[in-house]
Amino acid sequence: MSTWAVIRTGGKQYKVEEDQTIVVEKLEGENGSAVAFDNVLLVGGDKIVIGNPIIDKAKVTGKIKETFKDKKVQVVKFKSKSRYTRTNGHRQMKTKVLVEKILI
Repeated sequence: MSTWAVIRTGGKQYKVEEDQTIVVEKLEGENGSAVAFDNVLLVGGDKIVIGNPIIDKAKVTGKIKETFKDKKVQVVKFKSKSRYTRTNGHRQMKTKVLVEKILI
């Protein structure tokens, strides 16, 4: 059975496995540079380890593949009966990360 982990980054939680590519909020670093996630909440597989709230000395390492802009999200403000409408768009920066190792 493969080892998996739940990590927290960018205010969100992700379930990751080794050799998996995930898309997270923008991380600092160049393409190909190493990145480590220290906020490991849970590690599963043969034996399940649960953090309180995080697991000490647990780490998930990976490599940054690319940084890109996500799809555009339309933001609309509208007030009825006053002819007020404002439309704005936003594109969030994201990073693709290849998960390499899950260390306990």
